[in-house]
Amino acid sequence: ELPPSEFMQVADSTWLVLSVVSNGREPPGCQATGVTKIARSVIAPLAEHHVSVLMLSTYQTDFILVRERDLPVVIHTLAGEFDIYKEESGERVSVTCDDVSNGFLKPKPPASPTLHPVQSPQTRFCVLTVAPDTLPAIATMLIDVLFYSHSPSWDASTGSQDLDSITFFSFSLIEGYISIVMDAETQKRFPSDLLLTSSTGELWRMVRIGGQPLGFDECGIVAQIAEPLAAADISAYYISTFNFDHALVPEEGIAEVIQLLQQRQESGR
Repeated sequence: ELPPSEFMQVADSTWLVLSVVSNGREPPGCQATGVTKIARSVIAPLAEHHVSVLMLSTYQTDFILVRERDLPVVIHTLAGEFDIYKEESGERVSVTCDDVSNGFLKPKPPASPTLHPVQSPQTRFCVLTVAPDTLPAIATMLIDVLFYSHSPSWDASTGSQDLDSITFFSFSLIEGYISIVMDAETQKRFPSDLLLTSSTGELWRMVRIGGQPLGFDECGIVAQIAEPLAAADISAYYISTFNFDHALVPEEGIAEVIQLLQQRQESGR
């Protein structure tokens, strides 16, 4: 419904959403836990089969997006470990490899994935949700923050963004559930009684992946972060974007996370 514009770029691919559930149940929506081990068990095999994914963590659960044209490879890759269903008219219908075998080609083994640089700004972030019926009370503030308040901090001498104070704000509305990521200073602008967070009220630090815009054609970017963190049982709230990927980890664990990722990069060289 958006009118064509010279200022808007639209990727050629259409994407499908994978929602990973355990024992047929959706994860409880109590607080953000990020890239879970069950999601990791999807991400790593798909990376091995050269399938590019976008990761979107929300306050309630995680979603993995795959390109529609990759669906045959996705089904064949995951069918051995998962029961796979598609939604039709609100009902779950079982999917088998035979349903998508037409045109399936076993992918060639991919080359070793590129290990992208990771950077960790000093900014502290909050992962929040808000009740839909209270959204009108903060709508004006949301519009201001989303479209007017945040301008990147650029270093004139290097022509790059100052990563000590990275600008990042994320708002998602999925099936009525709202998730918001904002820095701790921006949170102070909102009414505290309307923003809900986990019972611990923990703050998060960010690891940004990529030294230049990543695009959508490369695979293994999410796995580069998800695998070592899941192996160490560290929660990560992960958001893929066109330019960079972003993983939020609990503030008290940022030093361990940086060490793990540095070890991963050194071993991959």
